[in-house]
Amino acid sequence: MGSAALPAQKGSTSVDRRVFMADGIGVAAGLSLPHPPGPAGPPGGIGAVGTTHLLALRAHLSSLFQLDNAFGGGDVRSLAVRHLRRVRRIINTGQYPDTIGRQLQLLAGETAEHCGWLYYDADEQDNARRYWGEALTTATMLRDTNLEILVFSSMSLQACHEGRARDGLELARAAQERATHLGSPVLQSLIAVREARALSLMANGTDAKRRLSAALQLVDRQDRGRPCPEWADFHGHAELDYAHGLLYTDLGNHRAATRFLSAALAHQEASYGRNRALYRITLALALVNAGEVDEAAAHAVGSLEALEEVESGRVMRRLTTVTKSLQAVDARSARAAAEELTEYRLAKEAA
Repeated sequence: MGSAALPAQKGSTSVDRRVFMADGIGVAAGLSLPHPPGPAGPPGGIGAVGTTHLLALRAHLSSLFQLDNAFGGGDVRSLAVRHLRRVRRIINTGQYPDTIGRQLQLLAGETAEHCGWLYYDADEQDNARRYWGEALTTATMLRDTNLEILVFSSMSLQACHEGRARDGLELARAAQERATHLGSPVLQSLIAVREARALSLMANGTDAKRRLSAALQLVDRQDRGRPCPEWADFHGHAELDYAHGLLYTDLGNHRAATRFLSAALAHQEASYGRNRALYRITLALALVNAGEVDEAAAHAVGSLEALEEVESGRVMRRLTTVTKSLQAVDARSARAAAEELTEYRLAKEAA
């Protein structure tokens, strides 16, 4: 999922960023359904639905994945919600055989899950839960293992984010049990990382390290077994480095954390703009904790240019944490960086 990002000018406004996104959004919105052949359906219906329609709808969902990777969930979620409404309308007003109907229902579930993810990234957790509940209902109704794995793994992240690490571990294990039967090493690796995150938050560093070791071995076997689903394309060595960085942060070994977080930033592709911004801000926080204040301040301020292109509540929350950490340090570079970060955050909130 590689939506390339153009460089933004430092100091551009939120409106400038939305204009910057216009080309990508235009691609997503332009993937309209072909005019359906055949007899008309009920009043307001779209008539006969076939494979061509499904391909167009799936292409639209793929474009939403790409926009999210590049820009975060803030602005993309409204597009995803509208896409879900479109799919629901087609399900309820179109004419199609049962085979097409099942694929439409599955697409609705996958789109609902992505809406949940986008609200999670925007840090609106109640809305995320609502859409994930809808997606899980669809997965259960269709008995679709892939969708169950996707929902459980996403809900695991949310549980950890909200301080419910035990729930996060059980959800990740439920996803892993299903993924093991599918035989996709990359997918199993991704879920092992989420198991490790929950374990580290439970202060079980030994088992967390064991799961990360397994995740590394699995991702190196990606040429075997089934390919991973599209939503898991982002997973690779950058994500594993980031997971190790978080683990060592939880364990209090901040110097080790900075090495892994630096590697994660170096390995992450430019098309994943939101993750690059998150990685750099997390690296700045680890550097503060490691006593490398000047380098931390430089990374924190350097992240602002990338943030002009990103709208993510999770990233902004991390930026606030870094700002507070820098404010607590008695160093000129830290104070100057904290002032600039605060000014940026207030301007973004006011925009």
